[in-house]
Amino acid sequence: MIAAAIAAVSGDLETWRGLADTVLPRYITATLTLVLLVSIGTAAIGTGAAWLVTVYRFPGARVLEVLLALPLAFPAYVLAYAYTDLLDHPGIVQTTLREVMEWGPRDYWFPEIRSLGGAAAMLIFVLYPYVYLLARAAFRQQSSNAYLAARTLGTGPFGAFWRVSLPMARPAIAAGVLLAVMETIADYGTVAYFNVQTFSTGIYQAWFSMGDRAAAAQLALCLLSFALLLAALERYQRGDGRTAGRGARFDGLARTRLDGAKGWLAAAFCAAPVLFGFVIPVIALGVMSLDAEQSLTSRRYIAFMTNSLTLAAIASVVTVAGAILIGFRARLMPGRRSRGLVMAASLGYAVPGGVIAIGLMVPFALFDNALDAWMREMFGIRTGLLFTGSIWLLIMAYMARFMAAALSAYDSGMETVPRNIDAVARTLGRSPGQVLGSVHLPVIRGSVLTAMLIVFVDVMKELPATLIMRPFNYDTLAVQAHRLASDERLAEAAVPSLVIVAFGLLPVILVCRSIGRSTARAVPGVVPDASPGVSS
Repeated sequence: MIAAAIAAVSGDLETWRGLADTVLPRYITATLTLVLLVSIGTAAIGTGAAWLVTVYRFPGARVLEVLLALPLAFPAYVLAYAYTDLLDHPGIVQTTLREVMEWGPRDYWFPEIRSLGGAAAMLIFVLYPYVYLLARAAFRQQSSNAYLAARTLGTGPFGAFWRVSLPMARPAIAAGVLLAVMETIADYGTVAYFNVQTFSTGIYQAWFSMGDRAAAAQLALCLLSFALLLAALERYQRGDGRTAGRGARFDGLARTRLDGAKGWLAAAFCAAPVLFGFVIPVIALGVMSLDAEQSLTSRRYIAFMTNSLTLAAIASVVTVAGAILIGFRARLMPGRRSRGLVMAASLGYAVPGGVIAIGLMVPFALFDNALDAWMREMFGIRTGLLFTGSIWLLIMAYMARFMAAALSAYDSGMETVPRNIDAVARTLGRSPGQVLGSVHLPVIRGSVLTAMLIVFVDVMKELPATLIMRPFNYDTLAVQAHRLASDERLAEAAVPSLVIVAFGLLPVILVCRSIGRSTARAVPGVVPDASPGVSS
């Protein structure tokens, strides 16, 4: 943020006036509209599906409660490629419609997929699982006493849900929506491919197309301010959010059976986002890849996969190690400084990849140039760019971007380790490092593995920071898919897209395996609180 602010104020005010008079209003309108649409869509689908699979029995409910999480494996830009091939003018849907109805190209109207509404739909389909998973955990943890009391007083099922259960789950739902919104403002691949002009596309165009780093930094600072506002709102509402009441939870009660039309309507509501967010795109990409005539065993694709796996593996290990150190310090030395450190490390998730890229590129480029000038003057040696354009600066960007995800998984595991275990280990002569290595990590190894998998796949899908900061001629699967799709070579773009999705399924399956378990797992001999807080 400091680097972006310095770069922004160092630019000419004429640049800012030009942006304000030309593209800035367009960026603001498009970004806010996209945020509004995604917020409404993810809240409606995620909350509705979570409530239905938690409280009711209907055809396919047990299967759908797992399948509803699968679209999270898709990057939104990959979904955009699949639906463009299906719904664009030369696609199979419109082509079939013209043949069956014997229409000409101008005899009918069809919704334009490459539009702001189309971009919002793609983002909704892949981001609603954030709301679904958090809302479902909140509903399962709720005491059903208040809901049952409302029903016995004559309130209908919908009224009891709206007046009782929904307000109690509001913090978790809001946290999921805010996570989806932060991903929306950070998205570049989808909006760029659909030619929707948002702050993310504006930053990239200013940096590469116009070569104006000051303009890019000024746009980045605007977007960063909005992202930090959202992060503050998420932190504020999460701090007050806890499930209410003790007693029988929803997951322990017999579900109400929905028969006939109601049951099939509930099944259709839950199946629709799975169909449009996972099944259709996978089929479309699979069919497209058959015509691509590209081999995953070729030297080029092996290089793409090697680069992607190398970046993801290094970033996941470094990021999770950093999260463990930050989280352990906060546990060992609780206080204002530790809380501030955790909050500062968590803010990266709210910062778009393009903003992080600029914030790192500007100061390190200045340092590289200053060092090179000094070395030439003093010793006649050219050092070149030691940090800028290196893999390690890109790893640093990933670490800043995804530290919050690693911290969240680590904290969820540490909630199962009571503090008296630390005290017992210290009285037995264990040092803090030994407590971490021999006590904490063996207990939370599942959470640590989950954190590494989440960061691994997030890095595999990341696009804007990789586009800006990757070393020369060092392309990843995400970059290759974006490049091919930008050239309208969708069939070829389907191949790297499917590989990205395949890697993305691993952590989602891990989440699905734990979806039926209690969110609060106890250490042997320790009884957990009956109403744990809702955490994002």
